[in-house]
Amino acid sequence: MNRNEFVRNVESCQKQVRRFLTALCCGDSTMADDIAQDSFVKAYLSCDNLTDDNKFMSWIYRIAYNTFISSRRASHATTFLEDAANIESKDTSDSAFRYQELYKALDMLSVKERTSILLFYMHGYDIKEIAKIIDSTSDAIKQHLSRGRLHLKKLLQEECYGR
Repeated sequence: MNRNEFVRNVESCQKQVRRFLTALCCGDSTMADDIAQDSFVKAYLSCDNLTDDNKFMSWIYRIAYNTFISSRRASHATTFLEDAANIESKDTSDSAFRYQELYKALDMLSVKERTSILLFYMHGYDIKEIAKIIDSTSDAIKQHLSRGRLHLKKLLQEECYGR
């Protein structure tokens, strides 16, 4: 893949990747932007390894996911529920603040459950593609989706109805 092809591919998917990372970061768009920038740099440095341009989207999502995991490991920071409730988005165009309850609930899920839910429902990936992106099995992804849906339902009901 040459530089122009890479730039064209990034321009076509940049908003989607940032939205995915914002959700993974539970609404922290500043952190998501930093991770997205790191992801695109890593992708550019290894774009010679991509042999099929049709797989660019899943390839860039895998890089973004791995960069997110690496950043969490490096910082050893945990976002507490109180912190998630006070997240303010500087970018109001993505309406991050509107989804505060969802971000708080997503923050309570395991990273694999959260990632599976986001890739499946938000980005329309099928189970096999998600398994490749997060380096897991299809059965594990099905389990993450099932558990994640149950956990989200419970968390959102507690948030909305105080149950």
